[in-house]
Amino acid sequence: MARPRAFDRDQVLDIAIEVFRQKGFDGTSTDDLISAMQIGRQSLYATFGDKRSLYLEALRRYNTNSIVDLLDARREATSPRQTIEAVLFAFAEQAGEPSANACLGVNSICEFGTSDDDVVRINHESGQTLQRFLERNLRDAQSQGEVDKALDPKRAAQFIAVTLMGMKVSARAGADVAALRNIARMALRSLDRPS
Repeated sequence: MARPRAFDRDQVLDIAIEVFRQKGFDGTSTDDLISAMQIGRQSLYATFGDKRSLYLEALRRYNTNSIVDLLDARREATSPRQTIEAVLFAFAEQAGEPSANACLGVNSICEFGTSDDDVVRINHESGQTLQRFLERNLRDAQSQGEVDKALDPKRAAQFIAVTLMGMKVSARAGADVAALRNIARMALRSLDRPS
């Protein structure tokens, strides 16, 4: 009879995310994971499969949680433009925290590029969710006269999404919250109607 698991699956997955965030896929050994997660090798394999399967699950969870955190930032917003502003500034605050200096999503893109179809698919799915959210808010902001009506919402959403990624890379390179907030302000100015 199989012994019951003596650990919380979600909790050890979160630990694996932190290890992969700091060391990347190639830089993380199975021993690193076992040590950090405080589970046995057989438990790791039985629960998550191999290191690659664990990485893909960690990346999927990290990306989902990151998108949810960003979308939660809009709670206080009263207009579509304020929603975009809230997302950018919340992102600046989160990315500028010392504990958030490694983004698994951005790191996976830097480490794998387009060489791993599964990594590409996971990142593409979360990227599309963010893209749709930004486009919808930009269209609504245009209809309410809050941003330049001449903007192409799709391209503007792509610009904001890339700005968010750049902010994460800047944070990893040592940018503080004030610098990231300045980047957010510049991105918002790009949406303004001409005077």
